[in-house]
Amino acid sequence: MVWVPGGTFLMGSDSHYPEEAPAHRVKVDGFWMDEFTVTNRDFEQFVAATEHVTLAEKPANPDDYPGALPDLLAPSSMMFRKPAMQVDLGNHYNWWVYVRGANWRHPRGPASTIRKIADHPVVHVAYEDVAAYANWAGKELPSEAEWEFAARGGLDGAEYVWGDELTPGGMHMANTWQGDFPFRNAVDDGFEHTAPVGSFPPNGYGLYDMAGNVWQWTIDWYQEHKAIDSPCCTAVNPRGGNRETSYDARLPDIKIPRKVTKGGSHLCAPNYCRRYRPAGRMAQPVDTSISHLGFRCIVRRKMELNGQ
Repeated sequence: MVWVPGGTFLMGSDSHYPEEAPAHRVKVDGFWMDEFTVTNRDFEQFVAATEHVTLAEKPANPDDYPGALPDLLAPSSMMFRKPAMQVDLGNHYNWWVYVRGANWRHPRGPASTIRKIADHPVVHVAYEDVAAYANWAGKELPSEAEWEFAARGGLDGAEYVWGDELTPGGMHMANTWQGDFPFRNAVDDGFEHTAPVGSFPPNGYGLYDMAGNVWQWTIDWYQEHKAIDSPCCTAVNPRGGNRETSYDARLPDIKIPRKVTKGGSHLCAPNYCRRYRPAGRMAQPVDTSISHLGFRCIVRRKMELNGQ
């Protein structure tokens, strides 16, 4: 794990997507964060020790989805399917499909395995799965503020994790999509799908893959930044929503609540999803796993590098 010293920073952005605004001052305490996202190898060790069965490996409860056809309740997960031509970008079902048998063991469909990609980030893990892993590991999931502070690596206000230029000197700094999403990927960065963790340079705190590759779960319930009570004032350690720190701690009043995910993924492209920035954010339903979403953990107590 890597020590993130904590401090005050400008969270969010007023220059990009509406859900990132308003930019506001936030202070977080120091914490330890996983140097890399949790890999297939890491998750396999967890499953071997606990016999955990992920959400994608279990049939859905028909009571939660009244009227759903039985076949749609079979164990499955969402996968990206590249269309043959340009499609309506307003309808994400043009490239996202539920695939029966897709799960963390079979990340690219039921015929795939993780045998040769043990050092890639684990995917197809729902919120309950990542929370179980964190508990087993004696760790926690980061808040959105902790994650964003760590991602910035000390570059407060910078556009990207590494600075203000997407490809400084023509160098690709993260695993993202080059070309016309969702049908043509030039693969200029060398990766069509996920990349092994640590394939690109670390940020200023020594953290790898804080942009691109896979989205990452946080502990916070999703809300618009504009819902913050006092964006003019510095919030201190906002975590999971907290009225005392200008966030709403209540469970969202919607049927399927959503958590904040951060970092973008290998599917983020300039023509569709420029969310491979520290301020970028996405709402993810807690009952859904997907092929480009993983996680990393933190430890909030101060400890020595040897874990003592």
